[in-house]
Amino acid sequence: MTRTKAVAWAGGATYLLIVGLLVGGAPRASGSVHAVGSLLAVSLLIGVVRRMPLLALAMALFGSTAVVVGTPSSVHADLSVGYQGQFLSYLAVDLVLGFIVATCVRRPSIVAVAVSFTVQLLVIGGFAHGDNLTVNGVIALLAMAASCMAGLMSRERREHAVALRSQEVAEAVTAERLRIARELHDVVAHSIGIIAIQAGVGSRVIQTQPAEAREALRAIEATSRETLSGLRRTLVSLRQADRGASASEQSPLGPSPGLADVERLAAATADAGVRVDVRRSGEQRAVPADIDLSAYRIVQEALTNVVRHAGTGRCQVAIDYKDEELSVEIVDDGRGATENSPAHGFGIVGMRERVGLLSGHLSAGPRPEGGFRVAARLPLPAPVKVPVEAR
Repeated sequence: MTRTKAVAWAGGATYLLIVGLLVGGAPRASGSVHAVGSLLAVSLLIGVVRRMPLLALAMALFGSTAVVVGTPSSVHADLSVGYQGQFLSYLAVDLVLGFIVATCVRRPSIVAVAVSFTVQLLVIGGFAHGDNLTVNGVIALLAMAASCMAGLMSRERREHAVALRSQEVAEAVTAERLRIARELHDVVAHSIGIIAIQAGVGSRVIQTQPAEAREALRAIEATSRETLSGLRRTLVSLRQADRGASASEQSPLGPSPGLADVERLAAATADAGVRVDVRRSGEQRAVPADIDLSAYRIVQEALTNVVRHAGTGRCQVAIDYKDEELSVEIVDDGRGATENSPAHGFGIVGMRERVGLLSGHLSAGPRPEGGFRVAARLPLPAPVKVPVEAR
């Protein structure tokens, strides 16, 4: 930081030195030569412009005015022509002014424009004569307006880019909240439904059938432990997004559930009073983790709805491994509640969001013959073909 500051001040001092040499060291040169020299020398103020733009503007105004005022008029037979070329030095001021308008807040920008306009107007009015007074005034005004417009456009582009980034961040936060809501719903809803049913069974038979009550309590304990494990795994996965998390927090607690756990899910659902018939077809193979987890969650949510709302004792789960897609279907012969029934809460909405994120298709609704059907088709990526090198 100290080196950058020193370089900036050295550039400013060098700029003033060059302006002094142009004014006092080359008396026979034309005004245009002095103006072009001061315009090129303003590049030495880049460091000062970035750190103190208003000071850089003051230095540029001083240097350009010194070039106009200090250049002898006797070098040209036509004085007005010489002075007309000297006014080109104010283009350096306009460049700094455009940077100020683009980067500084409104009030300093307005002050800078007003001061620059006043100084240029007074100098041009004092050293331009005849028709060149109007010409030079109009040119200076247009040059200043052009630099200010360029600065305003740069400011608007930057502010628009900031607004777009803020919108992207807000959309990402919203998407992450929806993902967390889906995950927590899928983890908790199924287990709580089973716990509620088992608790009801246990309370009814605890006096007459102690063995059945003990089984219900065991099921509640197992389901509760599984739910806590799932919640902890979800929270740890969220903490992993924090780069400052400790190594112990970032260590995985276990793999996420997938289609391989459907049978275990069916057994837990059977403990809640609904027998699940799981059927698999096609060439069973490993699928991407996001598809595997989403398919499991769809089956889990559908079974939760069967346990809570269908009023039936059995249902079917069909998993079909096709070449280009994975098909999951859950069918029951219960009451067949409509898709928009309040009883389903956010379950089907969460299914649709999961399937939509994977560019799949979901259909959920009552069957004509009775009951309810949930069917999801999830596209599978094409297998990567590894070429076999001939020996």
